Amino acid sequence: MDCLALKPIATVNSPYKEKFAIPRQPGLVAEAVGEIVFNDALDAENMIKGIEQYSHLWVIFAFHGTMAQGWKPLVKAPRLGGNKKIGVLATRSTFRPNPIGMSVVQLKEVSNDKGRVTLHIGAHDLLDKTPIIDIKPYIPYADSISQADGGIAQEAPELVDVVFSEQATKQLSAFKNRHRNLAAFIEQVLAQDPRPAYKKAKTDDKVYGMQLFDLNIMWSMKSLTTIQVMQVEEVK
Repeated sequence: MDCLALKPIATVNSPYKEKFAIPRQPGLVAEAVGEIVFNDALDAENMIKGIEQYSHLWVIFAFHGTMAQGWKPLVKAPRLGGNKKIGVLATRSTFRPNPIGMSVVQLKEVSNDKGRVTLHIGAHDLLDKTPIIDIKPYIPYADSISQADGGIAQEAPELVDVVFSEQATKQLSAFKNRHRNLAAFIEQVLAQDPRPAYKKAKTDDKVYGMQLFDLNIMWSMKSLTTIQVMQVEEVK
């Protein structure tokens, strides 16, 4: 078999509008919510029958945001400081021979609005408009291996502190009815320190921006261990 054709079955609606802001693993930002919306051409109502009995799902998807950049057999691993290279198949890099990813997500709700079948999911690491290739139930007794060796990623990453400037705090109040728990969501995203790995634990005067939902978040490093959110403005 020289070629395998895959057709997406659904598309993701996500607050992550760009790759820069996405956490490196799906369960790190508890306040993140999203939707998996099935294609109209499928009999999605029957496809998902019984799925409500599972609390979590495996989601198999395409890295549509990076696939055009191709791949290399060696990649720079963030866990190794972003400078040392390791085999691509020994990492979760998005730049893969076949641009396919998989994540465990929490299933919060299932809805069907006049044939528009949607899975409402919790914490995830999916870019907005990600094509979904397949979905499988997460089975705790088989999928959770407590004695597994995590290699270079055995421990969860260290978090940094996040504070809001007076201006950002005032701006947040204008969006509190539009986005639930917005301040907590921004804080959890930035606590992962989205900067390139080689900048960790280094002084940095750069002002960064990232888009979450329809908002542009401006922030900078206040110290080696603290991020300050400077502005929260609507994307124009």
